[in-house]
Amino acid sequence: MSKVIISCAVTGAIHTPSMSDHLPITPQEIAEQAIAAAEAGAAILHLHARDPNDGRPTPDPAVFMQFLPVIKQSTDAVINITTGGGLGMTVDERLAAPLQASPEMCSLNMGSMNFNIAPSAARVKKFKYEWERPYLEGTTNFIFRNTFQDIEQIVEKLGKGHGTKFEFECYDIGHLYNLAHMLDRKVVEPPLFVQSIFGILGGLGAEPRNLLFMRETADRLFGKDYVWSVLAAGRNQMPFTTMAGILGGNVRVGLEDSLWLGKGVQAKSNAEQVAKIRRILEDLSLEIATPAEAREILALKGGDRVKF
Repeated sequence: MSKVIISCAVTGAIHTPSMSDHLPITPQEIAEQAIAAAEAGAAILHLHARDPNDGRPTPDPAVFMQFLPVIKQSTDAVINITTGGGLGMTVDERLAAPLQASPEMCSLNMGSMNFNIAPSAARVKKFKYEWERPYLEGTTNFIFRNTFQDIEQIVEKLGKGHGTKFEFECYDIGHLYNLAHMLDRKVVEPPLFVQSIFGILGGLGAEPRNLLFMRETADRLFGKDYVWSVLAAGRNQMPFTTMAGILGGNVRVGLEDSLWLGKGVQAKSNAEQVAKIRRILEDLSLEIATPAEAREILALKGGDRVKF
């Protein structure tokens, strides 16, 4: 078995500031938590940006540039920038920061989907900012857009234009077939970094049999042309990433995916989650990949070829 790549999704665009006092909001907080996560064992750091005034997700490249160079100067971790952005952003807005930064990796959702995070609003007793409740509750009527044309244009602009590789985010079985279609047409090239995602309302449910089916389907479609990773939302984060490690996969944790460290215990930082999954995996006699090893496994262009 190859070494396990730990990715850490530091802040995301799903959780809002009222859900956790530990969610990094400002560029300084994002940088500090990303660096600590890398020191804890994360080889890849997946990054979104937020308005430092109220924590609202922002696509503004100027905000990204307040933390990207700081992280790069402090760690050798692979920096992976979102192309999913936040709810309601256009494709052009979502691409603004990665096109300027030219990172080694970017996330890429492999299809349009209903993306409902409205139930989480009911669990918040008091909101800090006015934007939070409508942002969450509005997702009962929200479709995240990534058409085949969108996906192909993103790959053309970032992949072929900047040498950026992708974390192909697959929220359902159909997303694997979308990716296979792109591979057959040579829009994308192996090795494919396939992130299987469980527990988002609108996507595949967090059931162990679904994880196994996702892996079996990816094996049939991609054979040796892919590298498999798993993330799961909320309380399913640690059980599903543990199962992924046992099955020879890679893992993603972080406050984007879950605010929790264990039952009833909020994570105080991204580094806590990274340290926990690292401990679990090492207790299973699995080795953790360094950033350099992750670059080799995923055939990345190298940190010396980014623009930040």
